[in-house]
Amino acid sequence: MILKKLVVGPIASNCYIVGSELTKEGMIVDPGDEAGEILKSIKDSGLDIKLIVLTHGHIDHIGALKEIREATRAKVAIHSDEVKPPQGLYQSLDAMLGLSYLAPSRPDRLLKDGDSLDVGDLHFSVLHTPGHTPGGICLLGEGVVFTGDTLFNCGIGRTDLLGGSQSQLMNSIHTKLMNLPDNTTVYPGHGPETTIGAERQGNPYLHVEE
Repeated sequence: MILKKLVVGPIASNCYIVGSELTKEGMIVDPGDEAGEILKSIKDSGLDIKLIVLTHGHIDHIGALKEIREATRAKVAIHSDEVKPPQGLYQSLDAMLGLSYLAPSRPDRLLKDGDSLDVGDLHFSVLHTPGHTPGGICLLGEGVVFTGDTLFNCGIGRTDLLGGSQSQLMNSIHTKLMNLPDNTTVYPGHGPETTIGAERQGNPYLHVEE
């Protein structure tokens, strides 16, 4: 598997370029900003981007979507619950960052829990993990999981924005992620990669007494 991480935008969001070494087909996970850098990396990788997957619709994860979509003509996929978010969900984050609100581009595919996404000979499953946003997802496959803003290295996604829910987020993490093998590599929406085992043992947010 070809996998490259780009750190983009004003709050250092992770954009992932993922592709098949066999077929040279690829996908982009969360094109948050700096479209030129993302497109350069795509060209350098030699991948034919077929799919753009959005873990959720916050501006720092979709800021370069329009340009990447137009340049690659790839299909856009996002969870159905992100299409009609509670009023003010994304505007609240954008205002906090001093950015302009950008509605998620009309998707080509609406995802639900358990859906499969295939990129050449690579296969990923959609895990619906609400809590940071109502339609937040993780992508699981090939020994890795892309967690967006659900789970970080020694951290979890914030839940104080409109549409967030602490109880939902913790339920998502415990029922969808903490049951994965310890050696599953976690590629989060911000910060360095980790493993499920490392987070199970050392993430302080997962060991708070109720």
